Amino acid sequence: MSFASLGLIDPLLRNVQDLNYQTPTPVQAKAIPAVLSGKDVMAAAQTGTGKTAGFALPLLQRLVQHGPAVSSNRARVLVLVPTRELAEQVLQSFIEYGKGLDLRFLAAYGGVSINPQMMKLRKGVDVLVATPGRLLDLHRQNAVQFDQVQTLVLDEADRMLDLGFARELNAVFAALPAERQTLLFSATFTDDIRAMAAGILRGPVNISVSPPNVTASRIKQWVVPVDKKNKPDLFMHLVAENKWQHALVFVKTRNGVEYLAAMLDEAGYAVDTIHGDKPQPARLRALERFKTREVDMLVATDVAARGLDIDDLPLVINVDLPIVAQDYVHRIGRTGRAGASGVAVSLVCADEAPQLAAIEALIRQTLRREEEPGFEAEHRVPQTSATGEIIKKPKKPKKPKVPQAAPGAGQVLSKKSRPQSGENKRKPAAQGAVAAGKGTSSSRGHSFGVPKPRGESASKPVAGSRKPAARSAGGRGKR
Repeated sequence: MSFASLGLIDPLLRNVQDLNYQTPTPVQAKAIPAVLSGKDVMAAAQTGTGKTAGFALPLLQRLVQHGPAVSSNRARVLVLVPTRELAEQVLQSFIEYGKGLDLRFLAAYGGVSINPQMMKLRKGVDVLVATPGRLLDLHRQNAVQFDQVQTLVLDEADRMLDLGFARELNAVFAALPAERQTLLFSATFTDDIRAMAAGILRGPVNISVSPPNVTASRIKQWVVPVDKKNKPDLFMHLVAENKWQHALVFVKTRNGVEYLAAMLDEAGYAVDTIHGDKPQPARLRALERFKTREVDMLVATDVAARGLDIDDLPLVINVDLPIVAQDYVHRIGRTGRAGASGVAVSLVCADEAPQLAAIEALIRQTLRREEEPGFEAEHRVPQTSATGEIIKKPKKPKKPKVPQAAPGAGQVLSKKSRPQSGENKRKPAAQGAVAAGKGTSSSRGHSFGVPKPRGESASKPVAGSRKPAARSAGGRGKR
């Protein structure tokens, strides 16, 4: 099969040839004809399999062949993405695939001034790639109208339909024309996402070129159990021990990103960071420096987990596991792309056992555990079953208690009838009172001798003891 056999026009064929695309990937071979026919599509495929080209190439052809020219403050194709970085990347893909075509493209997202985006929209754009929040801001200011939208694309659709974007998406859907083509593309689709998608798709073509939510077989994955407090030191040890030179490192929090980056910088590595607190130009600059290998390590939160296409990335390190299991698939999908091999290493503490179980249930495999000498975890990271349930280690049976027997008689004694032992053993009453000066007492002043009979005063002499000297009115008497 070739791209020409899929029905693409000559300008597009020349562009994919210039990009050294030899043959269509499975998702492209199934998606391109379906999109060209104008049908709704729901496509699931592993990361790095060319999903963007699967919808961008046929949409460019439809823009050239169908529909009137775009009007001011309008768009004909609307592509929604979850992150700013992915918006820029999808925009660049449209520009490369559509080179030589008389079409206009724009990416709109937050973190930068809205004014340049509003100015570009005045001429109208054929393809608008946007994050939901910024798109609604533009719509509220009448900078963009949706009446000319022919096709809506949700890239990384599982995240788009997640509850975090539900309100924004509902507002966008309400403003879009009812008659439109809708395309959903992602590496992961949960059952809940599929149920939600059923409300916005009409008779879709379902494409699944691999088992759902499965990571690429080209990626070697394993887990290193470690105590939470030792994660940074273990990370630095692994980097030095394995001589890792180029890696994308994921950390859960923004503060964690900066802390780890400072450790790498102090150790002499060229490092940059991406997280939500950084201005968008700085984030894009960090990503570009990492792609061109100006920096060795890129430490990031999950804003860098989806859709980023980084050539020849050999290694992904999860210092922290993601909260959402699907994000693990997207994180490690930054390596092992386009037929290449890759490595994904995760440092996992006991607190992350539930996340690990959810990940292993999602990808339908148990990740290999490898202890690192000198960093063994005090608390074991449990194994999980094929369904993601934590396998509990069986408890050792308790040894039955053997009752003691009376010396010489063979009679079993109860606990109460066993003889006392030690210094604090009480003497039988028949042996008389404690000799004067021989009683023992605890540090709290409690006597462990014969208890005082009830009703007697504390000053009453004990039999056999000396009578204390009388006290004078002015103070103590002499003993």
